[in-house]
Amino acid sequence: MLAYTFYENDGRVIRYAEALAASGADVDAIVLRREGFREEEVMNGVRVLRIQEREKNERGKFSYFFRVLRFFFRSMFEITRRHARVPYDIIHVHSVPDFEVFAALLPKLMGAKLVLDIHDIVPEFYAAKFKVSERSVVFTALKWVERISAGFADHVIIANDLWLEKLTSRSCKRHKCSALINYPDLAIFNSDLRDRGDDGKFIVIYPGTLNHHQGLDIAVRAFAAISARASGMEFHIFGEGSSKEGLERLVAELSLGESVFLHTPLPLREIAKVMGNADLGVVPKRNDSFGGDAFSTKTLEFMALGVPLVIADTRVDKFYFNDSLVRFFRAGDVEDLARAMLDAYTDRTSSRELAARALEFVAQNSWAQKRNEYLALIEGLVDGR
Repeated sequence: MLAYTFYENDGRVIRYAEALAASGADVDAIVLRREGFREEEVMNGVRVLRIQEREKNERGKFSYFFRVLRFFFRSMFEITRRHARVPYDIIHVHSVPDFEVFAALLPKLMGAKLVLDIHDIVPEFYAAKFKVSERSVVFTALKWVERISAGFADHVIIANDLWLEKLTSRSCKRHKCSALINYPDLAIFNSDLRDRGDDGKFIVIYPGTLNHHQGLDIAVRAFAAISARASGMEFHIFGEGSSKEGLERLVAELSLGESVFLHTPLPLREIAKVMGNADLGVVPKRNDSFGGDAFSTKTLEFMALGVPLVIADTRVDKFYFNDSLVRFFRAGDVEDLARAMLDAYTDRTSSRELAARALEFVAQNSWAQKRNEYLALIEGLVDGR
């Protein structure tokens, strides 16, 4: 596993790595290091190698690109060195960025098979993050990088069906692509963790990246609009990202310091326990060119925990879900999100019914159902060499 990510927080990378380790494979994960974590340790059978520190605070294009480029060269050195000692059969590269797949150039030339896993479709992600026009030279260049990166890989996994259609229309042949959304691991996210006592509070939670397209400013403003009518309601945000300082200022501006709390991220198994004891999960994404098509793993994780949900009616969420499972609100609309959150607060019977149906839905759409598809893909690549 080769990924510009914090392993302990990235459920998608963990699921793949632990599935392979459980099947008997020897798995390394070459990743980023958060302060306080060891440079090397074994986690549930996976050797985690943290080769570069990162703080998620990039506001400029160049600081972000410099850190990504630095990881590219460090990971290239690390994976080449390790491959020379004990050759890898498969190198599973996780994007962002797409060009990270070329860090495995020498192992590929020596016989390793490459999987490129596109978590976020890069041209649209970059345009949304840094406000770049889709008609710009940079956007065109990123599509070219996407094309050559997908062409270099032996197989491409893309994180949802909408992006699969986009990718195959511009960058990759359909026969070498698969769509695998962020299915929850029911060994980590399950309703047994739900133990919500009656403490007089109504806990709303968002766990994840704090970027503009995630719409947390919309959620904070919606919370402010109803807080006086929702006694005991608290909003807890777990995450980091370029929008964090702006959110802190917004909380202060709206005098919400006693009811809206920003927390640092937690490792996957710890955040699962926190999420499981929420009264409501909120996924307030914007319906822009990136956020509208970006599938949020938080949605299925909340469902697996039996937690009621309010989510934006983005293109991707309307594609996979309907209002028998979640409460939708009009993406980007503060007043409509406030209305949906207040409905969840006042009509808890309806919330429980939605959560129960969502729990049945996720039982049929979990990692347990898709794990064997991934293992078969890997086995096919190894056997086909």
